[in-house]
Amino acid sequence: MTKLINAIKSKPLSLLLVFVPLALAAEFMHWDPLAVFIIAAIGVIPLAAYIGEATEALAVHTSPRVGALLNATLGNAAELIITITAIQAGLLELVKASITGSILGNLLLVLGLSMVVGGVKHGIQTFDRRSAGRNAVLLLLAVVAMLVPSTFSHYIGSDTSVPVEAFSIGVAIVMIILYGLGLLDAARSPHSPITHSTPHDSAPHWTVRTAVIVLIATTVAIVFLSEVLVVSAEAVVAAYNISEFFLGIILIPLIGNVAEHLVAVQFAAKNKMDLSVEIAVSSSLQIALFVAPLLIFISLAMGNPMQLIFNQFELLALLIGVIIASLVSADGESTWLEGAGLLAVYIIFALGFFLLP
Repeated sequence: MTKLINAIKSKPLSLLLVFVPLALAAEFMHWDPLAVFIIAAIGVIPLAAYIGEATEALAVHTSPRVGALLNATLGNAAELIITITAIQAGLLELVKASITGSILGNLLLVLGLSMVVGGVKHGIQTFDRRSAGRNAVLLLLAVVAMLVPSTFSHYIGSDTSVPVEAFSIGVAIVMIILYGLGLLDAARSPHSPITHSTPHDSAPHWTVRTAVIVLIATTVAIVFLSEVLVVSAEAVVAAYNISEFFLGIILIPLIGNVAEHLVAVQFAAKNKMDLSVEIAVSSSLQIALFVAPLLIFISLAMGNPMQLIFNQFELLALLIGVIIASLVSADGESTWLEGAGLLAVYIIFALGFFLLP
């Protein structure tokens, strides 16, 4: 009993695992869609956390380079599963909104909260200024890769036309190639902006077998829970007049990434701002350069083709988010006030997205 209590104290998110069977039961018994959505969303949080921990545990048993590649490959597994389920259900706007929301969440919410917590506790914190500059360039390139097809498509043809679809596929291929080059850089350098790694003393001390079993089990559980989440999301949109756009841009990214967000904030609280910045930036780049183009090909395979075409609100938010995050981190220093500014921008966007029809 003592071991169980200690395990719960060390991993309070484990308590939320009770919401996994509860969500399945709620769906089976046809509870109110909003209640089912909330319960399923809470259930995804600990599962996503365990996927992250299993990945980190596997990385400990490999070389630093292989570990970085594992993090790059599996770092957004939970959100990828949820978006694939949404594609299957035909909720393409929700999927594209979740891509935008993930990038904004990492650059404004996670980075902002980390700076606030770290700044209040330690005052001015520092991180590598050169890395911050390189990160800013790559983030801007990633946003440009998403902006160009969205802008040019209106002059090429309708969103469902063959030329626009071909253009979207071509851009997706270029983005994946750029991501592959980033992985090559990660294999040669431990400080690549594409990947991030948790220090061994912070990773769970699991055997390879335990890590693999946890990874498989949590992935299967998220697959089932994602189905419940997406089905209930459709019902919530219809019944409560909550826009699919808001669910995708604010709620879905938070659900799939909250565990990783907490890790970044914890590192800032420990005066390890380098790691916090690394997590926020690498996650954003992984979403933009890997998850987004990968979903283009997955949507084609599933018969629900999705194009890399984002609306003007998403593009404006992405550009502003990248520019502000780059300016704040340009000097290699952070304060709680700068973090508060990033959080303020995120809240302003959230209010705007909530009120959009």
